[in-house]
Amino acid sequence: MSSKINVGLMAYGMSGKVFHAPFIEANDGFNFLAVTERSRKQAAKDYPNVVSYDSIDELIADKNIDLIIINTPNYTHYEFAKKCLSAGKHILVEKPFTATVTQAEELFLLAKQVGKKALVYQNRRFDSGFKITKEVIESGKLGKLTEVYFRFDRYRNEIGPKTFKEDNIFEASGLQYDLGPHLIDQAVALFGKPERFYKVLANHRHGSKVDDYFFIHLSYPNQLNVYLTATLLAADIPPAFVVNGSMGSFSKNHGDVQEGQLLGGMKPTEIGYGVEASSDAGKLTLVTPDGGREVSILTSPKGNYGELFETVYQTIVNDAPYPITEEDIIAQLAILESK
Repeated sequence: MSSKINVGLMAYGMSGKVFHAPFIEANDGFNFLAVTERSRKQAAKDYPNVVSYDSIDELIADKNIDLIIINTPNYTHYEFAKKCLSAGKHILVEKPFTATVTQAEELFLLAKQVGKKALVYQNRRFDSGFKITKEVIESGKLGKLTEVYFRFDRYRNEIGPKTFKEDNIFEASGLQYDLGPHLIDQAVALFGKPERFYKVLANHRHGSKVDDYFFIHLSYPNQLNVYLTATLLAADIPPAFVVNGSMGSFSKNHGDVQEGQLLGGMKPTEIGYGVEASSDAGKLTLVTPDGGREVSILTSPKGNYGELFETVYQTIVNDAPYPITEEDIIAQLAILESK
């Protein structure tokens, strides 16, 4: 393989068009070589030189492809990842990596056996809201942390059209496998594997066959408690990040602007991409020596999913450590598959 990585994209639906292709194109280390489009052939309108295959098997068989991005329905991840690795391809797999710990461990072992990288796409580590929350926590300004709340809320009362998310006959369906990987990964990135966890699932939408609400309580040393919540029935979206400590508190209203910008057609290379409005700044409240309160408004760093793709490039080409570790993913899946 040359220093330029030839990339194949398994699907060109919303995730392929919005979360992957623009960043492949924007990074000089990648060449967007091919995509699978079973019916509508749309990728060439955006990327004239891309090869469009009718089937995933054709994509995997292309000997010129070095890296395949697996952005197909959740229940297919394990099967397709195994096929790609067996064909000698590096893989970048959307969350959830697999449905179970056993599947994940098998894939990580296979990757080592064939000398390829099995990487997981956890883009929310590169959200502006998570970045500023991480900065505040690591600064030590809050003192001893006591409780942390991460939320990912929406209002979607109707049953969605993506059957693999809405029908429990499929592995890794429901909200906990959709948004849970984001929140659990953020917690694990900051605090590591929890000592204990407790989980509640519920389904509230009429006719729902899967969970559309979850609450996960993670317990850490020194009595640190981390609470992760997501719902599809939040008409008034609460803060996405709240952190309390012995010396102060921090709160942030929402996670990021990138998804909205990308859906609106903005390119990652445009000025203003990933930059939040001033009204979305975080609020840091510190207790002063005299018992008063000192309030600061903190502007978030620029969000940029392109940073994830750069880490993918460096991991494959230069064998640099990938920040989303195998241990992180195993810890996440142990929580998700627990009953």
